[in-house]
Amino acid sequence: MRQVTITSGEAGQRFDKYLRKYLKEAPDSFLYKMLRKKNITLNSGKASGGERLQAGDVVCLYLSEETLAGFGAGASMPADKDRHLTEESWAAYRKFGKLQVVYEDEHILAVNKPAGILSQKAALHDLSLNEWLIGYLLATKKITEESLRTFHPSVCNRLDRNTSGIVICGKSLCGSQEMSRVFRDRSLHKYYLLYVEGHMCQGQTIEGYLYKDRRSNRVEILPVARPGCAKIVTSYRPVHTGQEETLVEVELITGKTHQIRAHLASEGFPLTGDPKYGNPLLNEKRKREYGITHQLLHAYRVVFPRFTGALEALSGREIRAPLPAVFRRLGGSLPAEYG
Repeated sequence: MRQVTITSGEAGQRFDKYLRKYLKEAPDSFLYKMLRKKNITLNSGKASGGERLQAGDVVCLYLSEETLAGFGAGASMPADKDRHLTEESWAAYRKFGKLQVVYEDEHILAVNKPAGILSQKAALHDLSLNEWLIGYLLATKKITEESLRTFHPSVCNRLDRNTSGIVICGKSLCGSQEMSRVFRDRSLHKYYLLYVEGHMCQGQTIEGYLYKDRRSNRVEILPVARPGCAKIVTSYRPVHTGQEETLVEVELITGKTHQIRAHLASEGFPLTGDPKYGNPLLNEKRKREYGITHQLLHAYRVVFPRFTGALEALSGREIRAPLPAVFRRLGGSLPAEYG
């Protein structure tokens, strides 16, 4: 007999879905037969499989170790796929080190991603923030290798490789589901700080249509829709003017590929250091003077909507990530709120 206690990371899912993950090689017919015969129980009672699991629930599997191992629930080592994920996660944690965690609770984690790190894999061999997250949680004993059988913590939003700032990660199933929901319905407010070339005198909310060329990984901003376009809305305001540039706060109303970079460039305000949509001559000057090699774009603040249930304590909370040092080098003495 094997006894398993449901963790907060696994809570919220249907019991039968959990069993399919735990006994990866077992057919559904076997799982439901074992439930009917009470060879698999939930909190010492008979279960149908449709129950929603809660943290602390106890699952008992009255099966031999040979049967469990045969269906992919090995007693000591994770399955090959999970073992590979674990190895990659430790490698990412060693490579990227102790990144700055700006908020963490039982369900979510917010990390200040440096420029140069992928949020998620772009190719099979990549190491990304997604793998770092699991490595961090293993290293700090927030999860175990065994728990990875039934739930993989993961990032809930993505930033471009060379965009820095807040990435929200789901530590539990409930956290992942709720964060995915508020990113999707746009009830979570996301704010960015960035430098643009030139002096911006006033802010506004602008709209347009974004068309992505997948072959070149570039986007084009159009005034009217055409097939394949997505409508975009960007709100921005200047917060500090330097000698040749302006520090700008942007609220991303919609969230499309390269939206901020391309939309502001289309308004005559290319981002400082942007290799795709920026000014090549000014970029070269910034590289010589300040060592800037990528767009100065930082996801510095998020404000959560109202939640009920497990994430209620997050309601209305604001999280901020400090600016990278290069922002201060370029801008000099910034307002205290941003510096």
